[in-house]
Amino acid sequence: MGEVIIPPRYVEVSGPLIFLAGPIRGTADWQSEAIRILKSNNASLSIASPRRQELMQHDFPESTFNEQVDWEHFYLQQSAKNGVILFWLAKELEHRCDRAYGQTTRFELGEAVAMHHFIGTQVVVGIEDGFTGARYLQKTLSKKYPDIPVCNDLKKACELSVRLAIEKIKWCSNSTTFLFLADLIIYYVLRL
Repeated sequence: MGEVIIPPRYVEVSGPLIFLAGPIRGTADWQSEAIRILKSNNASLSIASPRRQELMQHDFPESTFNEQVDWEHFYLQQSAKNGVILFWLAKELEHRCDRAYGQTTRFELGEAVAMHHFIGTQVVVGIEDGFTGARYLQKTLSKKYPDIPVCNDLKKACELSVRLAIEKIKWCSNSTTFLFLADLIIYYVLRL
């Protein structure tokens, strides 16, 4: 049975891992719905969700911020090697003037697309109607990276992620050289 991993907890994952990337603040708790859909499709998958049990209304204190970012980097790297990074670009429901909506997500999406391009990281992008910049992202991803699935339905994005995670594990199970090279490249990409 796969685990649902939430910060600050670290768990060793032996099978496929799906990382839930997307906005947390200013939007609905889409991560809980994604976890339900993913588990109903394949209970053996592990899922890393950066949404903490207790969502803070304001910025994290420095120690919690560092803990959160380190946790996210660790599990993004793990899912890049051994699973899928699932982006759900949920629309903004509550605006904050002190922070651009989805700023971390947009940066992580750029990193994931680069890892997809250079080392074959599996990425799925779901974009909810109303997400700012959706039209540009859909056009750019479909033109430059047509093998990255892009959809506008969370259920479909989750189902595609499950399928890709299982296919990747089957393909990589006989390729330790590939995994070694993927580790090496991810190490350098994330350190840039």
